[in-house]
Amino acid sequence: MKSIAGGQRNKRIERDSMGEVAVPADAFYGAQTQRAVENFPISNLRFPREFIRAVGLVKLAAARANMDLGLLDKSIGNAIVSAAKETADGKLDRHFVLDIFQTGSGTSTNMNANEVIRNRAIQMLGGNVGDKKPVHPNDHVNMGQSSNDVIPTAMHVAVLDSIEHRLIPALRKLQKALNLKAAEFDSVVKIGRTHLQDATPVRLGQEFGGYARQVRLGISRLEKLRETLGELPLGGTAVGTGINTHPKFAASAIRHLSKLTGLNLREAGDHFEAQSAKDSIVEASGTLKTIAVSLTKIASDIRLLASGPRCGIGEITLPETQPGSSIMPGKVNPVIAESVLMAAAQVIGNDLTITIGGQAGILELNVMMPVMAHNILESIRLLAASATNLSERCILGIQANKERCNELVEKSLAMCTALAPEIGYDAAASIAEEAYKTGQTVRQIATAKKILPAKRLREILDPLRMTKPGIAAKGD
Repeated sequence: MKSIAGGQRNKRIERDSMGEVAVPADAFYGAQTQRAVENFPISNLRFPREFIRAVGLVKLAAARANMDLGLLDKSIGNAIVSAAKETADGKLDRHFVLDIFQTGSGTSTNMNANEVIRNRAIQMLGGNVGDKKPVHPNDHVNMGQSSNDVIPTAMHVAVLDSIEHRLIPALRKLQKALNLKAAEFDSVVKIGRTHLQDATPVRLGQEFGGYARQVRLGISRLEKLRETLGELPLGGTAVGTGINTHPKFAASAIRHLSKLTGLNLREAGDHFEAQSAKDSIVEASGTLKTIAVSLTKIASDIRLLASGPRCGIGEITLPETQPGSSIMPGKVNPVIAESVLMAAAQVIGNDLTITIGGQAGILELNVMMPVMAHNILESIRLLAASATNLSERCILGIQANKERCNELVEKSLAMCTALAPEIGYDAAASIAEEAYKTGQTVRQIATAKKILPAKRLREILDPLRMTKPGIAAKGD
């Protein structure tokens, strides 16, 4: 391909249906990608590695399917397969240069992939980069496909693969860490709190068991997404009719994709739904938002329980990870929990964008797919990294402050709750009021008033017994 001298040295000329375009001489992309580079200087945000990998795998599977069907010359097809594999493996990432904020169908990124794979395949076959022979970006690399089914297919593959191999393992690690602490803290009785006010006693292990259950339910919600994310739009081409593709192309390509990814993938039950709507991505993002809310609750609780170390709740101590203040010597902050809170907030914000994106399914095509893909994959990465970091740098190192837990239980006015079934609500409330006014404990007031025999009073005011079902005053 002819190079350009002078001010545009180190450029080559490529052509598309609109005419000639100057492209960097060492770039594997071509004219359509270069036009998009110039048209969308918006954010400098790029598609993440997971998405480019998925696009490469889709192109690889498509080439194999077209060869299986006798539609694609084997020498060209095998070169495309090799170039597509390099794309999936990340070897050609520097040639994927487009902004997220581009054509809403992702056509520019699909053509970016077609052009990169075309030029790399030509190079492998001994041809000249920039030519369209023997490999053409549309006729060969994009054979039987459209941006309108490739991009949403890549979205599903990338999201499902990231959930399966990144997020679920991270959450399982967090659940295991929380379960370990739940068992370790099972005998530690502390005061419960509702409305940020003292409530009846609980065991610290029960609190951590609740956190573990939140994470487990998050995993279950993710596992249910396999059904909808596993349906792929590939084969619908432009609008869902399958024009310009072999009737058996989708089944063959998806079979190859399943083998390449190890995922349970299948052709969409209805191609018009699969291409015009992005409900599966919206649903998946909603699940990620739910997990973000769960992590927010866990991280917030941990910060509160560890507040202090002397003038707060102080029922647990967190691992000391770094100095906490540039001015206050000795201060150590709950920084790991705080990082989780920020990541969770970002995920919740991403979900709003994805929800709005889901509403951009206009007639036969959704036109906000690039930003939806970017945001949902970012959310998965943030949640996975945060869950892993929380478990490794925080949860596993938490220690119970048993003395502080015992102290606060004994001081709590809520201890009188166990007395109510035996002496009545009003009498118990009177004891609580007097304890509050005098600064004494419920036990001290009840003992002084001799409302019950000492042995019976000890039975009813046993904090451990209060953490179990039953009515202590009735001997249950």
